[in-house]
Parts: sequence; C-alpha cells; structure tokens
Amino acid sequence: MTALPTVLVVDDEKQNRDLLTELLHEDCRVILAKNGNQALERAREQQPDLILLDVLMPDMSGHEVIQTLKNDDATRHIPVIFISALDAPADEERGLDLGAVDYIAKPFHPSIVRKRVRNHLLSVHHRHLLENLAMIDSLTEIANRRRYAEVLESEWRRCARNAAPLSLAIVDVDHFKAYNDHLGHAAGDRVLRRIAQAMNGLLRRPGDLVARYGGEEFAVLLPETDADSGYQIGNELRQQIEALAIAHPASPVAPVITVSLGGMTIVPAGGDVDPRLFSGADAALYAAKAEGRNRAFWRLGD
Repeated sequence: MTALPTVLVVDDEKQNRDLLTELLHEDCRVILAKNGNQALERAREQQPDLILLDVLMPDMSGHEVIQTLKNDDATRHIPVIFISALDAPADEERGLDLGAVDYIAKPFHPSIVRKRVRNHLLSVHHRHLLENLAMIDSLTEIANRRRYAEVLESEWRRCARNAAPLSLAIVDVDHFKAYNDHLGHAAGDRVLRRIAQAMNGLLRRPGDLVARYGGEEFAVLLPETDADSGYQIGNELRQQIEALAIAHPASPVAPVITVSLGGMTIVPAGGDVDPRLFSGADAALYAAKAEGRNRAFWRLGD
C-alpha cells in the first residue's frame, strides 16, 4: 500500500488550519504549524511533500519562512504554495520570485485549492519516481554506483562527526565470465539479480547499503561498523550467496555460484572521502581471490 503524501499547512489562524485539514485529509497526511518557527522545525523533521504557507503571520512572515527554507539544504527541495489575503499581482509576483510554485489568494474556493494541491503532489510524485530511477540499477533493482557515491559521502561526514567507524566491502562473483560463456548472458543477468536481492535482504539496518558497482561487482557500505563486525557481516553475505545453490558448471571453485569479498574499515576524518577506504577493500578482495576465492578478507585502516 502506497503511503499518503504529506502536506504541511502553515497559518496563524486556527479556522484556516481546520478548513484546509478538512479539505485535504482524504488525499494526504496533513501536519500543522501556527507560526514560522514551528513551520521550519516541522519541515526539517517531517520532510513534507508540499507546504501551504500563509504570508501574513506575526513574528515571522511567510516570505521570511520560504527564504529560510530555500537557504537550507534539508528543505530547499520542498515545494511551497503561498495562500494569502494579499492578492495584488505584485504580491503574487514577489511570492513566485521567492521560489513558491503557486500562489492562491484568500478567500479561496475549496475545490480549486484541492485540485491545485493534487496537481502539485502528482508532480512531486513524478519527480520522486525519476529521482529514484536515476539512483537504481535497472537490472538488479538495488542502488546503483551513483547512489553509492552519494551515500558514501554523506555517511563519511556523519561518521567523521561521531568519530565512528565506516566499513566498505567489495563483492565480486567468482568466474562470472565463465558462467556467461557457458550458460548465456540472460542466465547471468538472473544470477546478478538473485545475488543483489539476497544481499539486500540480509542487511536490515537503515544506514546499510548494497549497490551494484559495475558488471558483477557490488559495494556494501556499513556505517558505524567496526572491522570485526564488518568481517562477520561480509562472511554471512558470502555464505548466503553460496547457500543459494545456483549451479555453476564452469567454476573451478565450487559447483555453485560463489563470491569473493574484500573489506576495509576506517574511522573517517575530515570532510572528503579518503580513497584508501576503497583501495583497501579492493586490495583485500584481490587477496581473497589470490587465496582461492569464495572467501572474505578484511583490512583495518590506520
């Protein structure tokens, strides 16, 4: 079941908040704010899909609220519709110049507001679909390399702030070219999908990420995970894939599909990702292959 979109209604008058809630509650989850400070706090915490914002409010005007929203990386993407008693063309022009996607004058016609909100939420939904598609590998339906790079940068900075370890594993399917040559690329694609879904199903923490890095290679990002735990998780992934028991007649390693895995753990420092995280994991992967494959090796950074 698809979750309802969330709309934040910001108005200092309770009557207006109640009216908009009654108008929209069947189409979306409505959250409320009665002043600018509440609006900014709830926008950051709740990440609504759309904000309906009054202009004339005490302490902080709607114009000040939208300027603050647009200056914050966490909220600048949220579309804002002004709903205001200021109905002169210059007022509407100013609101749109500040970044609003629409401007509705009070008193408003309820059915028109509802249809406009529906249209904007549909646009938001389409945008989210496109953004998700851009971050998902079309074959395996897990995160792609672009998504991996984005999450790596974010988790690196977060772990640096918290002085927490960050672990990365590189997973490579053993003798995958031989599998494709023997059974065909369609069979190889099915194998990659099964491996991706198996690894994705094993990692249950919200911050963990499995991404297709390229070809038959996957990256597994494990924030706040030390080397011992990283190795244990990596080895469980390896065992899980072997337990799928997918026949690999051309493999000199085993009669079934197996993977080799190399991992690296670093306690991040500074804002930029240290390339040694990936190079260390890659070197550990090379060592796992050199030792006969179907095994996990792990390294610990300085």
